[in-house]
Amino acid sequence: MAIFLTEASTVVVQGMTGSEGMKHTARMLAAGTRVVGGVNPRKAGTTVTFPLPDGERVVPVFGTVAEAMAETGADVSVVFVPPAFAKGAVLEAVDARMPLTVVITEGIPVADTAEFFAAAQEAGVRLIGPNCPGIISPGRSNVGITPADITGPGPIGLVSKSGTLTYQALYELKLQDIGVTTCVGIGGDPVPGTSFIDCLEAFEADPDTRAVMMIGEIGGSAEEEAAEYIASNMSKPVVAYVAGQTAPPGKKMGHAGAIVSGGKGTAAAKMDALQSAGVKVGANPTEAGELMVEIVKGL
Repeated sequence: MAIFLTEASTVVVQGMTGSEGMKHTARMLAAGTRVVGGVNPRKAGTTVTFPLPDGERVVPVFGTVAEAMAETGADVSVVFVPPAFAKGAVLEAVDARMPLTVVITEGIPVADTAEFFAAAQEAGVRLIGPNCPGIISPGRSNVGITPADITGPGPIGLVSKSGTLTYQALYELKLQDIGVTTCVGIGGDPVPGTSFIDCLEAFEADPDTRAVMMIGEIGGSAEEEAAEYIASNMSKPVVAYVAGQTAPPGKKMGHAGAIVSGGKGTAAAKMDALQSAGVKVGANPTEAGELMVEIVKGL
């Protein structure tokens, strides 16, 4: 099994006809993702032909998300739309009641994210992102920008704030012939559509996920909240790594949410909270991978 994304998922790409949308749609199709349409009101009624290793794939372009859903039955949208227009694109997907909307765009104003997150909560739409690599269930479907060749199917659930460290963790596990059920990049912005706890809860309920790896970073309190959840609700072993251990207090590092202020949100505090909850915490991504290898040996 997998969480949120399966081989049955059908995907539309908002912004498919842009340069990033074109590039990553081709990669998603090559990974076996069922991309059934793009959305661009200026190019509605046209098609885009993607050359793939097994032949060409012709994907229709629709004027709106609602039209794409009505014509194709799509249940996932992925957003490759510039920051200035991202709020409108996400709200369009939410208004159409798209069950899962994955927002890759970075640099979206926090006020915009807060607005479409609130709308999604009210509509019962699951958002992943923004500012994230997306979600991949290897061998089933890949929505976003995660390279499909750095991982494969396996028993580990992976959830991460950091895109780059997501890739490193997947690769570290692959080197040990360990794959994942699903990898969710939740993004590092202050208002994430899907949280650590959302993913932990789903992995705990998934019978094929035997253990979980989570990658956090400085700033905010999401990791501490996840530690409380793990201590009370998780029966499966969890391994973690927290990025930003050498970051100076008060300085924003990378992601918009990765800032330590008022003595809160430090890597040390997060690591302590996780360890107190029974989580095995690696000092670096490689050590976290090694800790997971030991857990897998005992499963």
